[in-house]
Amino acid sequence: MTGAGATARRDAVKDNDPSPRGGGRASDAFPPGEATPSPDGRAGATEGAGPGGVVSRAAGPAVPAGPAASASPLRRWSGAGWDLSDAPAPPEEAAVAIVVDGTSQAVLMATPHDLDDLALGFALTEGLIAAPGDVTDAQVVAVAPPAALPGLPALETRLWLRPGLAAGLAERRRSMVGPVGCGLCGVDSIAAALPPVVPVAAGYTAAPADIALAMQALAEGQRRWRDTPAIHAAGFWSPDVALVREDVGRHNALDKLAGALAARGIDPGGGIIAMTSRLSVDLVQKTARIGAGLLVGASTPTRLAIDWAEAAGLTLIGRARAGSFDLYTHPQRIRSA
Repeated sequence: MTGAGATARRDAVKDNDPSPRGGGRASDAFPPGEATPSPDGRAGATEGAGPGGVVSRAAGPAVPAGPAASASPLRRWSGAGWDLSDAPAPPEEAAVAIVVDGTSQAVLMATPHDLDDLALGFALTEGLIAAPGDVTDAQVVAVAPPAALPGLPALETRLWLRPGLAAGLAERRRSMVGPVGCGLCGVDSIAAALPPVVPVAAGYTAAPADIALAMQALAEGQRRWRDTPAIHAAGFWSPDVALVREDVGRHNALDKLAGALAARGIDPGGGIIAMTSRLSVDLVQKTARIGAGLLVGASTPTRLAIDWAEAAGLTLIGRARAGSFDLYTHPQRIRSA
């Protein structure tokens, strides 16, 4: 910590903190040091060297664990039928707000580890700072969880910059442009990143063989992938319709597919949405929002995606390939499940 100005800025943000007092810790972000009183008089703070030698502080109990999700899928289908064999654990995913000088700059869906490096790297790559020494203080805290998933921890990484850099922050907010494939472009609050869950109607049911047909149609419809494999695809399959859209961004591919279905008057709830990518929470949100109840991906979904799909009533399937797949939520849409 350096300078009275940084202390004042930090304390001003704490006064507006929606989380309970003492509701956060640095977790894996900042190396712990000896216990010291916090600047606002709270006991139990830990202090350590943060980015660029900056002192970082956080006080209170540990960040609470999120909703328990099984490390294994509900069931796994293979050519021999259903079993309960182990599968790779889904990666953790959390909404992490980047707050600089008391102003939220972005919300990222990220694994909740090494958040000091994330915040410092974000500030560097976004041009908010030129060197680590531009950061005078740093902190990682737990904040009020989103209403959509009240058991889920939400995190803020807070940076305070040396005097004279505030103008650059204001200019960046006026000209924010989302990077290619960004799932939360322009979102700067955790509440906006995790809005209320949109429930999905019962809708279409599929046989295990239909999952294989949907993934086969997705592969056959990837015309641009044959020219360059650096591209994602999203597809819709039903016994009557097969439609595929591609893009360098997986979120863009799903948006294109949603637009194509809407333009043709096709009900997304009448079939299977299939994607070549892993399934993160923002893709689950988009799928539920258009009324589709069955989302299939080629890779393992994140833990937050599983939790969100469960809350929304959406059937989530991962690692769909070569006649096998993992079923994570709402098996009622899979016939014989």
